Amino acid sequence: MEGAKNLNPIKSDRYESKRKGRIPRWNPEDEKFWNSEGKRHANRNLWISVAALFLAFVVWQIWSVVAVNLNDVGFSFTSSQLFTLAALPGLVGATLRIFFTFMPGIVGGKNWTVISTALLLLPAVGIGIAVQNPETSFTTMAILAALCGIGGGNFSSSMANIAYFFPKKLKGSANGINAGLGNLGVSAVQFVTPLVIATGTFAGLFGSSQVSGSGSEVWIQNAAYIWVIPIALVTIIALWGMDNLPNTKQSVKEQAIIFKNKHTWIMSWLYTMCFGSFIGYAAAFPLLIKSEFPEVNALQLAFLGPLVGASVRPIGGWISDKLGGAIVTFWDIIIMIAATTGVIYFLNQHHFTGFLVMFIILFFTTGIANGSTFRMIPIIFEPKQASPVLGFTGAIAAYGAFIIPKIFSWSISTTGTANLALYLFIAYYGISLVVCWYYYTRKNAEVKC
Repeated sequence: MEGAKNLNPIKSDRYESKRKGRIPRWNPEDEKFWNSEGKRHANRNLWISVAALFLAFVVWQIWSVVAVNLNDVGFSFTSSQLFTLAALPGLVGATLRIFFTFMPGIVGGKNWTVISTALLLLPAVGIGIAVQNPETSFTTMAILAALCGIGGGNFSSSMANIAYFFPKKLKGSANGINAGLGNLGVSAVQFVTPLVIATGTFAGLFGSSQVSGSGSEVWIQNAAYIWVIPIALVTIIALWGMDNLPNTKQSVKEQAIIFKNKHTWIMSWLYTMCFGSFIGYAAAFPLLIKSEFPEVNALQLAFLGPLVGASVRPIGGWISDKLGGAIVTFWDIIIMIAATTGVIYFLNQHHFTGFLVMFIILFFTTGIANGSTFRMIPIIFEPKQASPVLGFTGAIAAYGAFIIPKIFSWSISTTGTANLALYLFIAYYGISLVVCWYYYTRKNAEVKC
């Protein structure tokens, strides 16, 4: 019987190839394999992943702009409730990331991308319905905000999946492209929303208009409905265009070994410093502008910070491929501290232009460090550990999307300004600077990366 298995090796090979799909074997560190076929498959999966992750970030951050408009069209939520709606997707998204981290290893990267992208339709359709009725309860809105956390969870599974596709020398750039262009969904939703809610894009099909406080006609539901068709299309493209890589499936128990490595926790701290800041500031920025500078139209400018932060993330990964992730992270934190100090100064002066410029610099530094820290992880950890570590650190950092808006809300309600919150962030950045120097950049550092 044993010999019968090998009577026709050609037929066996064909069966094995068919069973594993387009990619029967995978070894990106083999330069010949990489140049002949690996690069082609990797790039195809990367660009589809970018599109799916872009939409995930869009859905995750819808509430950062929808919340600003609700009371203008008849809702009567308190400032605290509005900050909570903007923060809830961050809390749920961060928690889901912990679980989503392990899903590519359990069910396959392609399979989970298809499932998790399709799930984005739930909040997109639900929000479109709910915002049309000012009698919709806060509880219902909070549930829909929580469902947007699915988009946040998708980041960890996306990064864990893409990490397998590229050789070590290109992981910084690949991770930077996937995460950086995906992060652009944050600025896209903040830029597109003011445009689409001012036009009857779906008038007559998906509800009537509302009248804003200024007397103009608006369609708040468009903020969600505009993304339904792109989500459906990308789900279909992922189904036919992506791949489950062979020999990458791992049980949760196999992946859980990362929790015994202290560098998992150190890198979670450092990635929270940059990505937690990026996503937290993005969630809070429109409401923060409206609170501190009520004379300014927050939605016309809020997209600029996330746009800059997301755009430079691939640059952070690319520079770190050349110079090393730890040294780039170290100097970047110093600039973060200086920029945050600048934000406080201009808040005290009530100088909006200076405040905006300092905040854009702060977003810039979060983007560079997002790329550089994700370059450090594949160097510190072996490939099968690096993948779940990328996902888990992303999960912990995503709590910034909940914590930062809540800290801003607490600071403003307690002291009347956002200054106290910003001082706390500076303290966190200072500790991060010391941690990065001690473990990764000093002369006798434990790991040079």
